[in-house]
Amino acid sequence: MRIAMTGVSGNMGTEVLKQTFELPNIELIRIILSDKRRNISLAKKLKKQYAEKIDIIFGSIDNQDLCDKLVTNVDYVIHMAAVIPPLSDNYPEKSFISNRLGTVAIVNAIKKQVPQPKFIHISTIAIYGHRDEKHPWGRVGDPLLVSPFDFYAKDKLYGERYVLEANLDDWLILRQTAMLHPKMFSDNVSDGLLFHTSLNAPLEWSTSRDSGLLIKEILKNDKENKVPQIWKQIYNIAGGYDSRYTGYDVLNVGFETIGGNVEKFFKPNYFPTRNFHGIWIADSEILNELFHYQHDKFVDYWHEIAKAHPILKLGKIVPKCLLDLFLFNRLRNHKNSPVNWIKHNKTAKVQAYFNGKEEAVNLPKKWNGVKLLVKNDFGNFDELRKIENATLLSHGYDESKALAELTLDDLQKAAEFRGGKCLAEAMPENEYIKIKWQCSEGHIFESSVFTILKGGHWCPECTMPESPVRWDFNKLAKKSPFYAQLWYDTHSKDENIIYYIDDNGKTQMKEEKV
Repeated sequence: MRIAMTGVSGNMGTEVLKQTFELPNIELIRIILSDKRRNISLAKKLKKQYAEKIDIIFGSIDNQDLCDKLVTNVDYVIHMAAVIPPLSDNYPEKSFISNRLGTVAIVNAIKKQVPQPKFIHISTIAIYGHRDEKHPWGRVGDPLLVSPFDFYAKDKLYGERYVLEANLDDWLILRQTAMLHPKMFSDNVSDGLLFHTSLNAPLEWSTSRDSGLLIKEILKNDKENKVPQIWKQIYNIAGGYDSRYTGYDVLNVGFETIGGNVEKFFKPNYFPTRNFHGIWIADSEILNELFHYQHDKFVDYWHEIAKAHPILKLGKIVPKCLLDLFLFNRLRNHKNSPVNWIKHNKTAKVQAYFNGKEEAVNLPKKWNGVKLLVKNDFGNFDELRKIENATLLSHGYDESKALAELTLDDLQKAAEFRGGKCLAEAMPENEYIKIKWQCSEGHIFESSVFTILKGGHWCPECTMPESPVRWDFNKLAKKSPFYAQLWYDTHSKDENIIYYIDDNGKTQMKEEKV
């Protein structure tokens, strides 16, 4: 088996490379690394460990010639390279290069190969956007409502759609959920990202180890031709019942390792009320039933991470005031923290995350004034996070039918639910053939039935707008029940805000009534 991989220096990629090499039939794994100093050191380590079985290319993921070389004469391509928050927040140009241009270059390289290698693309649940206690459950086919100013999700959305529409022979899209990994602590003590979490945001975790096992099992089973049904499909990677939490209790579990809890160190008004990303995954059992990869439990793995960082024990003896002074106060006032945005009148971000400064400054400053999902303020928490009790969003068509069984009338109803029309005059031969659609704004575009109905994508000019980059889901929700059923969980129907990035790269907003 010959495999090409991107992103092996990342948290998921490290595990995928390690566990893939455990397979008995690996002839070669070719990887691409940026020429950072730490990657040069990593390359020396990998060469020493795997010798002639690893081939290393140095360069940028958006370099077409290098991507062509990367995928030449391989059986599989596993694309994990990504620039994630907080790096994508602070350097959106890096997100654009990796998450968007890199994916385009990899896909274009695969299309040149004869025969084409099978392609596994790692997408993200961030493209689903914000959820709270009203609709915590998500699944493949749900509306993709990228949160305003989330550059990572915006670029990943574009990359995923490019894969879907590229007409590759065999592809698989895996939307990775929130991931626990050994660097969790170090990655969260340098930036205000820690405070982006909405307290009632549903989060379902997987671990980097389980995600690595999943890829290993996919390769193993596909080589034995046991899972032909996985190709040309989208799945959500998830951890299952024992990995479903909320923003509040995820913070609590972390604080337990240093002898405290979130209420001891933070106030509730440090955290935004909307514009995060996270879901509990209602279709998580599909992938697990195929590959049995869900092994790690959230709490157990978190304690395992803490055990590997003995310095955290100091938190149990260091006074709270010192931890706050030298660590949490710095993070709270970081330029990427909501507290900083409010203090320095970052109007567009405050509007996006809090529905304006007035609501932000009037949030409860004491925990007894906050309703929390985990404290059963919205029903029994343990019961709510069971799949059998999930309340699902509508997709606007008869989902008891397979996509191949749908009629033109079904497509019309699905398009109307999205505020538009299906312009096809006849049913396509299969769900992967592009047909014409029209959105509520009159834009005509071509996409496959699979991309729209199963992928959850819609008009690219409305959902991935550029020149300038902007988010205008208020307009979409007013004309589309598909978007309205989720958008109005955290937005009022009289909001008319467009969020955008100006020519200087600054976050902006304007009101434009529909």
